[in-house]
Amino acid sequence: MRRFRKALTRAVLTALLVGSTAGWASESSQSALSDPLPGTAAWLADNSPDKELPDPTTATPSEVAAFFADLTDTQQRRLVEDHPTVVGNLDGAPANLRYEANAPAGDQVLAYDPRGRGLIARVAGDLENATHVSVIVPGSDIDISTFDGTAQWAADLQEEAGDDTAVIAWAGYTTPSGIGPDLATGRLAKTGAERLTRLTDGLDAAGLPDPTLFCHSYGSVVCGLAAPDTDASDIVVMGSPGMRADDVTALGTDAHIWAAKSPDDWIDRVPNVEVLGLGHGADPTSPDFGATVLPADDVPAHDEYFTPGSSTLTAFAAIAGGDL
Repeated sequence: MRRFRKALTRAVLTALLVGSTAGWASESSQSALSDPLPGTAAWLADNSPDKELPDPTTATPSEVAAFFADLTDTQQRRLVEDHPTVVGNLDGAPANLRYEANAPAGDQVLAYDPRGRGLIARVAGDLENATHVSVIVPGSDIDISTFDGTAQWAADLQEEAGDDTAVIAWAGYTTPSGIGPDLATGRLAKTGAERLTRLTDGLDAAGLPDPTLFCHSYGSVVCGLAAPDTDASDIVVMGSPGMRADDVTALGTDAHIWAAKSPDDWIDRVPNVEVLGLGHGADPTSPDFGATVLPADDVPAHDEYFTPGSSTLTAFAAIAGGDL
């Protein structure tokens, strides 16, 4: 009976949280980018390489990789010059060409789409020659204007892990903005999971190692939904509201699942329930979930898991470098 009352209380709290934000749902609800990339029509009409160009909306990353591998250097660079918005965001295209296409947005930018709040991904380290690859998937309120913090996390993790590790700071999906229904549902996470899967498929098509995913806050919902379809070797969640799974078995992946949550993280006050699509389910740090729990007692806040010198960053670097 006590367990039932506790579950009911959590369900009510979740309903109240979402209900209290319903008044501004139209204001805080986000629309995931779904239209073709700018320049797609011109790209598809280009017959200069004497072969059909892959459709950015339907071609698999492996098909894209095969297409570019069959081009000369001159042909590749002409496509970069003529179609930078397509090449710069095309999973499966060589990283050096994507960097060149996205050069106006900064160094080693692997993806850049300024529409709406914007999507961006940046690499710390030498991706093309890396022995180990990691991807940081951030949570809510991250877009082009707030991306610097995620990029710094990637830089700090890469420095701690070493020169043979490359880290991708990936703000490649539309995140929830503010407190509202988007934060309590998996709608945006589902689209994010599809985009994350395509990213990891592109890494695989390039012959890169199976990645480690580092998933923060709402980003762990994205990773939970993507887990069955990625070839990630490890999935690390921190400050997680849940992964939309009851336990590691329900994630449907062979990846090693790790979890960290600071006692000072406000996420601990969020009910770990999923009722009628609201909430994200079990706490990944709970014993019944089955993840390997990492120490996080020295993490002072929700956004501080990558702080240099922290126990979590030390552990993250060991996982990223294949030492754990």
